[in-house]
Amino acid sequence: MQAFLIFRSFHLLRNVELKPQRSIINEKRASINSITTIIMQLLHTEITEKIIKSYYKVYNTLGYGFLEKVYEKAMVIELSKNGLEVKNQHPITVFYRNEIIGEYFADIIVNDLVIIELKAAMEISEEHECQLINYLKATNIELGLLMNFGKEAEYKRKVFMNGYKP
Repeated sequence: MQAFLIFRSFHLLRNVELKPQRSIINEKRASINSITTIIMQLLHTEITEKIIKSYYKVYNTLGYGFLEKVYEKAMVIELSKNGLEVKNQHPITVFYRNEIIGEYFADIIVNDLVIIELKAAMEISEEHECQLINYLKATNIELGLLMNFGKEAEYKRKVFMNGYKP
């Protein structure tokens, strides 16, 4: 019985000690999340503002219902008119352990700083977001915009800092 009480006391004491550590971890996570939010808002602000304005201009002009390729061509025209350097269907090579395992094509790359992934879907899905993040992982580009020409105009900004890339 004594051994059980000692074990039980130790177990309770151990749980008490862990609570402050979890609190510190949660505070650090909150701090990292707010830093990430600030970086997302500030990274290439001038360029992203022009891209977002171009996106809404194309969306308001063409509306909903076209294929993705139509929106891509319109975005290239609009971005170019706004003085941005635009590459569409730009090939990106994917490596695994220094060996080429595939190639994919980014819809639009702006000023070699922002990847734009366009969608013409009902809404942005988790798969769309993962696709953009993988594009960022495979390049030196840190900022991506996922822009959907669905029933509602919707875009998401994604950042994947080079320091976290393999």
